[in-house]
Amino acid sequence: MTLGFGARLSEVFEASGRLCVGIDPHPYLLGEWDLADDADGLREFGLRVVEATAGRAGIVKPQVAFFERHGSAGYAALEQVLAAARAAGLVVIADVKRGDVGTSVEAYGQSWLTPGSPLESDAMTISAFQGVGSIEAPHRLALATGKGLFVLAATSNPEAAALQRAVLDTGPSAGKTVAASIVGDVHDWNFEEASLGSTGVVIGATVSLGDYGIEPRSLTATPILAPGFGHQGARVADARMLFGEASANVIVSASRSILAAGPSGIADAITAQSTEIRGAFA
Repeated sequence: MTLGFGARLSEVFEASGRLCVGIDPHPYLLGEWDLADDADGLREFGLRVVEATAGRAGIVKPQVAFFERHGSAGYAALEQVLAAARAAGLVVIADVKRGDVGTSVEAYGQSWLTPGSPLESDAMTISAFQGVGSIEAPHRLALATGKGLFVLAATSNPEAAALQRAVLDTGPSAGKTVAASIVGDVHDWNFEEASLGSTGVVIGATVSLGDYGIEPRSLTATPILAPGFGHQGARVADARMLFGEASANVIVSASRSILAAGPSGIADAITAQSTEIRGAFA
């Protein structure tokens, strides 16, 4: 029987902590690492982050956009980074933010979640702008293969607030905000699983759940990918206060605050961040 993604995630929390190291090869970071802004530089950057993370944290999150801008060569580099991360025993969350309907979104899911795919990852970020029901096909695939989804719900960019905090006036979620409606629909999916669910949500650590109409108890069966720690200003020490009774499900995502340490300092930065997180969630 395939172990569900939520159950696997719980094991990672126990064994390796909840730090998720972003693999974000910004052009300026490539320069600071003395790497070229090309496919070879991307590959070297990604492989160095994987090497530094293995044994110090359990989760990585490649930001696919930085690889995609180099076309097929960038994707070839990404494939090698993904394969190396999974071979190292890391949980890989592909930050792709795909979303569509019908066979299109089904194909996106197949690209990133199918075992043996060149882009195989353990989970992917996904958009449900067309409604959570629109991502049913990737959800079914994730359940069948032990993979996961992270649905955008309350993101940390300020431009999203007006849309995500808007209140629905029709349908079964009438009276709820858009963000709370997404969280509620994901909760219903996860409630059917025996452990932590396979479908998570993305909630920025810089937002207030109350401002978005999200109650922590609606997240108790749902993994939470929480960007915004470090460079964007959220403090790890505040994580329990931010997420309340759902804090046990939080993945602490950090990218630039770790990557800025450079190739010689990244291992120590990961160790320090992991230690801080363990203390905050003890």
